[in-house]
Formats: sequence, C-alpha cells, structure tokens
Amino acid sequence: MSYDKDALPALIGSRICHDLISPIGAISNGLELLGMNSQTGMGPELELIHESCAHANARIRFFRIAFGASATEQRIGRHEATQILTDMARSGRVQADWRVEGDLPRVDLQMAFLALLCAETALPLGGTVGFDHGPSGWTITAQGPRINRENGLWGLFDTGDTQGELTPSRVQFALLDTLTRSLGRRVTVTETSDALILTI
Repeated sequence: MSYDKDALPALIGSRICHDLISPIGAISNGLELLGMNSQTGMGPELELIHESCAHANARIRFFRIAFGASATEQRIGRHEATQILTDMARSGRVQADWRVEGDLPRVDLQMAFLALLCAETALPLGGTVGFDHGPSGWTITAQGPRINRENGLWGLFDTGDTQGELTPSRVQFALLDTLTRSLGRRVTVTETSDALILTI
C-alpha cells in the first residue's frame, strides 16, 4: 500500500481531534445531567468545568479544520463556519466577522482559519478579524488598538524563508504557506495605520 507522506501531519491532526472530541462532549453532557439532578442546579465549580469543556470543544472543532486532512470535494456551510468562530471567540480577545455567504470547499475554510491564527499574533490587545471571499480569493483584515507584526515569520509568505523561530505556537505560518503554495496561490500582507490585510 502506498500513501502520501506529505499528508501524514494533517492525518495525525484529524485523528487527534476525532479521538478527543467525543470524550469532551461526554464530559459536558455528564455535567449537564449533574446540574439537572441537583436541587441547587449547577454550582460555580461545575460551571467552570462546563465552560472549560465548551472552550475545548470549540477549539478542537476549529483545529480539525485548520490542521486536519481536507478532502477536495468536501464543503462546509456558513452556519457551521460561523458557529465554530463564535464559540472560539467566547474565551478569546479576538472576534471574527464572517462576511461570506454560502458554503465553501473545506480547503478554503482551512486557509481562512490558518490565516486567523496568523492574524491573532499581530493583535496583542485583541481586535476583530474580518473575512471576505470572492472569485479572486480571500481578503482577511485584522484590526485592533495595536498592530504588531514584529515576529519574523511574516516574511515567509514573500520569500519562503523564515527569519524567526518556528515554535509550536507559530506553526500556522508554515502550514498556511505550504498549503497555499501547493494550490498555486500566494499570501500577500499589507499594513496600514490600523489594520493588517492578508490576501490569498
């Protein structure tokens, strides 16, 4: 049996997310049952655990698209995309403004989610990331009280080389660059006084 070695990291990501999402969902359901059976409802301790489970569930669903294997024919609807982004934003400093109508190929959503992770690194004080999609591709705009593009990984999209250390928290830069180049696309980054704009 032959297989694509380049696809292994994405397959591993899909496997990890698939195996984690069920037990986290089961814990969340169990907490709800405990709250229903308790005369005082769900106390602060159970609420904290429940919120943590909801956040973990949202991140796994997000990571499953951003880092997992993507079938070329698979499409994802607007409702699912916005629900994932809304759930992700509940415990973060960055909000997503999804201005895309209709469903999209999963690989397009994967590019958008990886771009969001890149954009977050330029918003140390939080902000909003807006998503627009048209025939020419993506326009992703990060806006906030402070724009910080200091890490050298942004040059990766221009030169293919990284001037900064590729740490686990910055792996999205390399993945987005590899994905877009494999599809014959290019990421360009422009900066204004109050925004960072990625076009794919």
